[in-house]
Amino acid sequence: MPTVHANGIDIYYEVQGEGEPLVLIPYLAIDQACYAFQVAEYAKHFTCYTVDLRGAGLCGKPEGTYTTELFADDVAAFMQAANLERAHVSGLSLGAATGIWLAAKYPGRVKSLSLHSAWPRSDAYLRAVVEGWRTMAQGLGSVTDMVIQGIFPWCFTPELYAARPEYVDSLADFVRGRPMPPVDAFMRQSDAVLAHDASHELGKIRAPTLITYGGHDAVTSTRFAGALTEGIKGSELTIFEDCSHAPLYENVEEFNGRTLAFLNHHSG
Repeated sequence: MPTVHANGIDIYYEVQGEGEPLVLIPYLAIDQACYAFQVAEYAKHFTCYTVDLRGAGLCGKPEGTYTTELFADDVAAFMQAANLERAHVSGLSLGAATGIWLAAKYPGRVKSLSLHSAWPRSDAYLRAVVEGWRTMAQGLGSVTDMVIQGIFPWCFTPELYAARPEYVDSLADFVRGRPMPPVDAFMRQSDAVLAHDASHELGKIRAPTLITYGGHDAVTSTRFAGALTEGIKGSELTIFEDCSHAPLYENVEEFNGRTLAFLNHHSG
């Protein structure tokens, strides 16, 4: 299994495709395979590096305080170890929060930046939602069950549950088949979400940036769009009107088409 030792931990990753490098950063509690529906298309144009974050997947899960800045340091160290001088960077939710720090702190490493369901600083509402997930994970004693029962309803619209229940079930089966973290590692990862504040870093980002939201997202709704678009000079905003927190699953074709158009525009 491809693993590099970087920033004091073992970081698992996978590589598919040909072309300019594209690093995809996963979201809370989930491993690098979460971008399977995107890599199928992206790999036709880019060399896709999907990487596990500290505390999840097959990555190291050491004790200590986790922050979104630390995750960015991990990704930068991974890129150094993998001989990736510069790459396109994409992330959703926690992956996007990590991407903000990466592009601000290591601007020379980021050719373009795609921020999906991103937020610059955790507010009271977001923290309340995440605290509920933490309570559920501890009560169930299972991050897998918490994701399916607790996080899924925030990721998908009621319409998707009603119209395509078998699809939602297939996504649940996918989660059950992945290497999910123990509860203590999830608590450390989610600590980073609760404490996230990159609001003073936005002006340091120089890479062309795409910012996207689901129109029905509540956790990271478009309430955060203004701060990001105003803070990141020249950034573009796209709204997936019929989606919630996870447009990459709810409308795969539109998500892939619009995000790939941005990536292709800034390649070469």
